[in-house]
Amino acid sequence: MKKTIQRTFRVSRYVIYRETLVDYREHFWSFLGAFFGIGIIAFIQSHSLAATENIFLIGSFGASSVLIYGAIQSPLAQPRNLVGGHVISALVGVTIYKIVPDIIWLSAPLAVAFSIILMQYTKTLHPPGGATALIAVSSTGKIPELGYWYVISPVLSGCLILLLTALFFNNLTPNRSYPAHNRFKKLLKKRHQHSHPVKKISHELFRMRRKNHRPVRQKILQ
Repeated sequence: MKKTIQRTFRVSRYVIYRETLVDYREHFWSFLGAFFGIGIIAFIQSHSLAATENIFLIGSFGASSVLIYGAIQSPLAQPRNLVGGHVISALVGVTIYKIVPDIIWLSAPLAVAFSIILMQYTKTLHPPGGATALIAVSSTGKIPELGYWYVISPVLSGCLILLLTALFFNNLTPNRSYPAHNRFKKLLKKRHQHSHPVKKISHELFRMRRKNHRPVRQKILQ
């Protein structure tokens, strides 16, 4: 019983330490990623699009930035979840709006609930996706007029901008790695494992040849 209490205390102390640890370098890269990711989207909306055209910056991108720049190891922050979650939720939101456009007390919960279920089913759960679906059914003005174009822009195009920015800033230092499970990293690791024995064998052969030639050199010198 005493050992269990001590172990629980050590684990709790470690968890508290990790949660309260301030890593200024980590926060710096999180800040830069979020700043440039959202900044690029906002810049495109304010300078490249007329006021009567597409809405390029939506609120759910802010929530996504928290995950993909501040919690990059989270399963919910991975590229599949970011892009898939938003796109699926946008499709659900637009579809629900077309079916029940004027009944907000029905369309809003249906959009969020269906988007959660489909994200779970497709393994693309991304919490900001619920907001993307909700925006599609509750917004006024230009967004309802977009129809399914809302899925392509601003949702998909904005997600790709956030993703490319995350891939850049989250891999600038050895302490940060994004995505958490990268097929390219696995391939590189396997290639390194295959090349390592070859290098080792080559080194052994070189050492043996050098050892065999040593007596000949000694005789010549004598």
